[in-house]
Amino acid sequence: MTAAETVLTIMWVGLTAYALLGGADFGAGFWDLLAGGATRGRSPRRLIEHSIGPVWEANHVWLIFVLVVLWTSFPPAFAAIASTLYIPLTLAALGIIARGAAFAFRHSVEQLALQRFFGASFAFSSVTTPLFLGAIAGAVASGRVPPGIATGDVITSWLNPTSILGGVIAVGACAFLAAVYLCADAERHSDRELVEYFRTRAIVTAVLIGVIALGGIAVLHADAPQLFDGLISRGLPLIVTSAAAGIGSILLLARKRFGLARVAAALAVTAVIWGWGAAQYPYLLQPELTVQAAAAPGTTLRAMLISLVVGAILLVPSLAFLFTLFQRSHSETSQPVKH
Repeated sequence: MTAAETVLTIMWVGLTAYALLGGADFGAGFWDLLAGGATRGRSPRRLIEHSIGPVWEANHVWLIFVLVVLWTSFPPAFAAIASTLYIPLTLAALGIIARGAAFAFRHSVEQLALQRFFGASFAFSSVTTPLFLGAIAGAVASGRVPPGIATGDVITSWLNPTSILGGVIAVGACAFLAAVYLCADAERHSDRELVEYFRTRAIVTAVLIGVIALGGIAVLHADAPQLFDGLISRGLPLIVTSAAAGIGSILLLARKRFGLARVAAALAVTAVIWGWGAAQYPYLLQPELTVQAAAAPGTTLRAMLISLVVGAILLVPSLAFLFTLFQRSHSETSQPVKH
């Protein structure tokens, strides 16, 4: 494995971590949006706030990590993506900012109107942000981002069937992960009503994603044939793994094995992301820019690898301690955290 491939693999690990952790945060906002009025939605919103409150800012570390590694290690790809897809990138960034600000401010205001405004902002941006991020992934995967500065169409590059499919699946995957994770959190609270509330939503969401994915086969065949060919060849084992893990998560949810259901749900999403990577390899930007052609000079890549090793030694144990500490405190109290 070359230095460029090693860096790319590590970057893909960071992308996966963001999908599994940050994606679940976005999905929690999705369920916040659909929780209903102030009275009916009080219990699920309280659990959502308690579940994501201590960790939602930390989860965005992975997005920053991916962007920095892409910018430093594969500058031609970063330049092409940033200049062609600046509209959805900007909208996603604004969504992340609005979501974080609304989540913080709605706990510090006393006026009911402002609480509702910030609550709606948090929930709405939690849905639109993964929608734009999925559209960006669809643009790259379908080969609509050619190398060069702003050489792709700034509108049709991300407003196309594959990008729309990517956005819808991203929102659905986030909602699915959040519902599965929240089942386990509700069980630790011994709240049977919320366990059933999120279990039902997790199963329904999983089925809907499966139906959309099956329909998406025709979309990819017609709109992104090169990606489709990669998915049914190099990426096929991972796509099959994702489907099996998704079905397994439904069965585990039905049996109320929420810990294992979390693992299966995470595996289903992880396999899709790595299946996309396998289908697109060796291109960073289909059908022209390969990983090796986009890579920075060897000295830059070696310096990046050293930085990644040092950063992992410092960051990964800290994040593991944060999540472990939070899970322990979460299991010891059923009261929501005050923000």
